[in-house]
Amino acid sequence: MRYMEPSAIATRRIVSVDVLRGFSMFWIIGGDGVIWALAEMLRGNGSTLDRIGTFLDTQMNHADWEGFRFYDFIFPLFIFVTGVSIVLSLPRLVEREGSYAAHIRVLRRTLLLYGLGIIYYGGVSQWSDIRFLGVLQRIALCYGVAALLTLHLKARGLIIACAALLIGYWTLMTFVPVPGVGTGSFAPGANLANWIDAHYLPGRLWDGDRDPEGLLSTLPAIATCLLGVLAGLFFRSGDVTPQQKSLWFIVGGIVMVCAGYAWGLQFPVIKSIWTSSFVLVAGGYSMIALGATHYVIDVRGFHRWSIIFVWIGTNAIALYFLTLVNLERFAVRFVGGDVSRLLDQIVTPGTGRLATHVLGLVFAIALAGYLYRRRIILKI
Repeated sequence: MRYMEPSAIATRRIVSVDVLRGFSMFWIIGGDGVIWALAEMLRGNGSTLDRIGTFLDTQMNHADWEGFRFYDFIFPLFIFVTGVSIVLSLPRLVEREGSYAAHIRVLRRTLLLYGLGIIYYGGVSQWSDIRFLGVLQRIALCYGVAALLTLHLKARGLIIACAALLIGYWTLMTFVPVPGVGTGSFAPGANLANWIDAHYLPGRLWDGDRDPEGLLSTLPAIATCLLGVLAGLFFRSGDVTPQQKSLWFIVGGIVMVCAGYAWGLQFPVIKSIWTSSFVLVAGGYSMIALGATHYVIDVRGFHRWSIIFVWIGTNAIALYFLTLVNLERFAVRFVGGDVSRLLDQIVTPGTGRLATHVLGLVFAIALAGYLYRRRIILKI
């Protein structure tokens, strides 16, 4: 990572992009824990509150296998926004430093982010325990491939590449037989993506014998990033007004969601293997979110409510590493122990846990705000 001087911080940012990046990272750095604690407080306190608590807990956890919940939306949204950011930053780099320097920057950033992912998941001290593919590694690979394609292809070529990844992945998953299983299986541990991870992905697999950020499923994840690239290209188009861009994002997103669920009738919507139908559903919701935030923030100018997300979004990767530090452990020093038990007695069980999660999140947001106000952006 490198420190950017105040003069180096871009002033022509599309704020809604930072907001969406910050929104997705908000849940990762502690927002999810707040909802989990709130759901615990609500359950067992009457039928209506119990249903609300159950709903919140369900949406703030990944689908067991098939299906789509809010928690399944967070990671693909970040990858989608990464694609948008490629288009908003890479052409300026080419203009300023040339194509060769842009290629070097992309490769260097990809390798650095991949290396940080290895460190995040435990480093390299134990060869058998290295997690070669994880969240940061997937972001790195999606960014690297999408950025290189953006440097060499025009919009039509990018559309073809995105379609080829989605259709090609569907073809492999549907028609290539899995030893001992056969073709067309998408069940846990009995599909081509899981089989390849179990036999060819070295090191530690997140789910024991398979990994949600595995080898084959990286291909459609790159398509998710390319959808963001295409959205970014539309942002740069001068043929339509900003209002029309917002509307087209929302309409296009709705069409993608419907197409994704329709495809899911044959190729189910499954985040753990990042199915092509999942790409369309998650990408469609990302488009809708982009269109809505762009209209509210960049077109209408209502942006004060979003400042916290801007803080987080401008230093998203640096704040992601805060989850290693776990600020909630620091928060326990203030609201844990007897204080937590007292809150549980005064209000309802789970209140102490909620206070801990809220305070930990406040610490993370305060740090993000400090970095932003000091005009410090830690760039990779």
